[in-house]
Amino acid sequence: MLNEAVPTRPWRSYKESVASLAQRIVDAQRPIRVLNAVKWPADTFENFRLSHFRELPVLDQSYYATLNQGFDVKAKEREFSEIAADVQRDLGDDAIGRILLHTAEQYIGVLEMLRCRGTPRFYTLSRELYGSPKDLLQDGTTAVREVAQRMYQLLTQLDDRVLGPIPEQSLSAEQAVEILKLRLAEVFDDVSVRVILDDGIVADAAAGSDYIKVRSDARFSERDVKILEVHEGWVHVATSVNGQRQPVARWLAVGPPRVAATQEGLATLTEVLTLCSHPRRARRLNDRALAVDKAEDGASFYDVFEWFRTEGYDEAVCYWSTQRVFRGGVVDGGAPFTKDVSYVKGLVSNFNFLRSAITGGRPDLIRWLFAGKVALEDIPILAARAHEGVVAVPRYMPPMFRDLNGLAMWLGVSAFWAYVNNEKIQTYYNKLFQTG
Repeated sequence: MLNEAVPTRPWRSYKESVASLAQRIVDAQRPIRVLNAVKWPADTFENFRLSHFRELPVLDQSYYATLNQGFDVKAKEREFSEIAADVQRDLGDDAIGRILLHTAEQYIGVLEMLRCRGTPRFYTLSRELYGSPKDLLQDGTTAVREVAQRMYQLLTQLDDRVLGPIPEQSLSAEQAVEILKLRLAEVFDDVSVRVILDDGIVADAAAGSDYIKVRSDARFSERDVKILEVHEGWVHVATSVNGQRQPVARWLAVGPPRVAATQEGLATLTEVLTLCSHPRRARRLNDRALAVDKAEDGASFYDVFEWFRTEGYDEAVCYWSTQRVFRGGVVDGGAPFTKDVSYVKGLVSNFNFLRSAITGGRPDLIRWLFAGKVALEDIPILAARAHEGVVAVPRYMPPMFRDLNGLAMWLGVSAFWAYVNNEKIQTYYNKLFQTG
């Protein structure tokens, strides 16, 4: 009878190893709530208003130290370090392993960033994790800030009143919730997507894993509700649900900073593709990137607030838009929270990805945008490993992504336009518009 060595543990397939490591990342990140960890007191706006919008909010390192995150940060850092070491041991120099390793390392960076709230170091880490307006796009030449400045010039020339009727915000938050419930029930036919009122969020609405929160005191037009349906529902909830359904690639259910630009850009681009976006909406998103840029260059909370006022926003919008940029950072300038650069950076990157996939003969890659919380650079890897069962095909996608015919033509025409000398063409029409 042969003497057989007793294995230290049962044999595991590659997919079992990936699924186990990915699940550990999902479980470890669960208590981390970045936006909750940098939120400001509810009375900050009222105090700022009472100072006639002159006195900077006093929110420094000592304030953030009072916010209990609900877990031991150092223990959580050790947990992610152990996961990273196990990824390297079990998967080695493997493409999927590199994604898992990068994800685990990013959460270590997030935890350090949160430990440094209220200091310049917070900004340094935010820039490493989420990027900066000074980052270059894929052409290696154009900075995100240049795109935002060009968009600013374009959008400020457009008058909403000339383009079409401005919808009245006649719907209450309660009415918007009921409309969204009905519409999303049709989209997510076998998933219960909750739409709930919330009085603790800054934005008009925010999406979670299988829910959308709507700010209880907000007002909406029919067009606003359509944007929420598309941006929060069709994209953010869909990618969350598709990620949760991954039997192996379970890390796609969570959103580390490395996926922020892809996710926000995809949601913003889908608004454009469905024709429900509009210049005022686009300006608000674009101005966030410009505000981050100004704060990086030393503008204080007061300076950025005043800039928003010169752009015609009401004082409440000016305040909330400004605090998005300074939460967690330093209010007297030079060290903002850079997450809001994701909208412009992601919009351009997603558009270029889609157009390149169509013109390069790889439309098969497009559906993987919705496989979960993905980063653009991961998509070829995910597509290549799908036949092994490592990644499952996404269940929920917006209509134009399920049938790519219309999108292919739209992107094809835009690619053709890129070959035309736009400046000379525009000069010709500018002269034409001035005649008569």
